[in-house]
Amino acid sequence: MVLESDDLIRRLQELGIAHETHEHMAVFTVGEAQTHCGHLPGAHCKNLFFKDKKGQLWLVVTFDDRAVNIKALQKAMGAARLSFGKPELLMEVLGVIPGAVTPFALINDSDQRVQVILDAEMMAADLLNYHPLRNNATTAITPADLRRFISACGHAARDLEIPLPDAG
Repeated sequence: MVLESDDLIRRLQELGIAHETHEHMAVFTVGEAQTHCGHLPGAHCKNLFFKDKKGQLWLVVTFDDRAVNIKALQKAMGAARLSFGKPELLMEVLGVIPGAVTPFALINDSDQRVQVILDAEMMAADLLNYHPLRNNATTAITPADLRRFISACGHAARDLEIPLPDAG
């Protein structure tokens, strides 16, 4: 059974995690999110769902405006040739559609198939914004509470300095 936004909010409350959710029109790209959600306080983030050639699944969470050098990233992560996960796999494992990818979707990864990489610089922000399993809302949470949530989902997140585009 795939958990949805209301289930997520209930889980955050059960964990005693402070959060604030803002409703907005559905956004499918970083550009659309910046237009419709950029005024919200806190760091805005994007989430990249990858599969490597060995079949390992990865969720990389970083700033929405950060350009990512995938070749350098896979090396830094210790992954084998990354490619973006297909929408069907995303739905199967995390229960969300493209455009709604979020670390909150780890609530649906009960088999712990996904390795989680958090941008170390992002985790130094005061407040972080992610979709609450749907792309027509944004939920703000502190980095410490994001870590608690990820841990409560049975995952161990790894902080990583995300390689800049000119890194090779």
